[in-house]
Amino acid sequence: MSPKPPINRRNFIKTTAGLAGAGTLGFPAITSCQSPNSKLGMALIGVGGRGGSHVKAVEASGEDFIAICDVNETNLGKVLSKHQSARAYRDFRDLYEKLDDIDAVIVSTTEHTHAFATLPALNAGKHVYCEKPLTRDVHECRIITEAAAKAGVKTQMGTQIHAGENYRRVVELIESGAIGPVSEVHTWVSRAWGWQTEAEAQVNKDIIYTPDTPKEGKPVPGNLDWDLWIGPAPYRDFHDYYFPGPRWYRWWDFGNGTMSDLGSHRNDLPWWALKLDAPLTIEAGGSKPHHDIAPASMWAKYTFASRGDLPAVEHTWYQGSEKPQIWKDGKIPQWGNGTLFIGENGMLLADYGKYLLLPENKFNDFTPPKAYIPPSPGQQQEWILACKGEGPDPLCQFSYAGPLTEANHLGNVAFRAGKKLEWNAAEMKIPNFPEAEKFLGRSYREGWSLS
Repeated sequence: MSPKPPINRRNFIKTTAGLAGAGTLGFPAITSCQSPNSKLGMALIGVGGRGGSHVKAVEASGEDFIAICDVNETNLGKVLSKHQSARAYRDFRDLYEKLDDIDAVIVSTTEHTHAFATLPALNAGKHVYCEKPLTRDVHECRIITEAAAKAGVKTQMGTQIHAGENYRRVVELIESGAIGPVSEVHTWVSRAWGWQTEAEAQVNKDIIYTPDTPKEGKPVPGNLDWDLWIGPAPYRDFHDYYFPGPRWYRWWDFGNGTMSDLGSHRNDLPWWALKLDAPLTIEAGGSKPHHDIAPASMWAKYTFASRGDLPAVEHTWYQGSEKPQIWKDGKIPQWGNGTLFIGENGMLLADYGKYLLLPENKFNDFTPPKAYIPPSPGQQQEWILACKGEGPDPLCQFSYAGPLTEANHLGNVAFRAGKKLEWNAAEMKIPNFPEAEKFLGRSYREGWSLS
């Protein structure tokens, strides 16, 4: 199959509910247009899958649907059937040509287009909510983090579990010293979606087994603009190994596998509780590397320097069949997913909705600190209220989410490099193995640029 001819970006999409309109050229710096009734003018880029939950959140909050965008006509039609006054687009580059009535943008595309859909909004001074992971790679992440700092707008990465009560209680326990200073942390997930043998896939219960890169493409679904879906990535023919989601995130061209997907949620807890910053070193191993597909099972070990009164700490990530030795030895409960904090005075084992202080008999009479991290109204609502000036800054703003995302990506960089790496965060260099720097970013397909 040969590549589709480039689409005409001035052609807007027709649906049964309406026709998209044209706007002015360029990315003008527009000040907030928030209406007197305190409703935000919203643009939503990607309105299927995870984007569908954001559509519901904006509806529940009563904000105004000004513009919607999706490469999938079916997704657009569903939203337009309820919000017929909204402008509709296939290409978010067209959406950004008219910004005067937009206050805030929600990005829910595949992660290889996150940075491209987010950067124009930041440059135009618009509030931005972007689904996790913030970007596809380290280079893009640094661009977005710095652009957000310069813009001074309200931002949030979509790590919804951060709004949960259990994470708040765990953070309070670690911060208050319930188990003493923490110098070792382990985080593991049972998901093993990525490159593996068929036998491994059966053991790991991989519901979307991906054996290898397909040699031939398949017909593109009639409702999908495949050229726009590919976006800045190298072109490849359509195949249902890539679409629909979440299949795409296994492929290095489109995502970073389980690490960047679940790492945004799971590594968020130690990152928050221990005030982690850029790692000093990263090493990784696990499954045999594949040139095109992220690993199913892997581990990545990070070292972090001391931070104020907090000691240096080692944090190890595991996915699939990889698990911490203390788990393999049966010395802690055999939870399929969890984070284990090891402190001088005990251990804390946590999952999304539960935690245990270990050894349990030592903490029988323990009284936890009084809750001091206030409850969240919900991750999307937290951001919406901040955009309106009616609440504090979101907890997963890009100044926090950017470094977290970078660290997750660096785990994959170390895996692909096959070597322990030293990381110079300020200069974005790997001094002991500069050959690995090729994995920090990539060049883009003609017509796509972040400059």
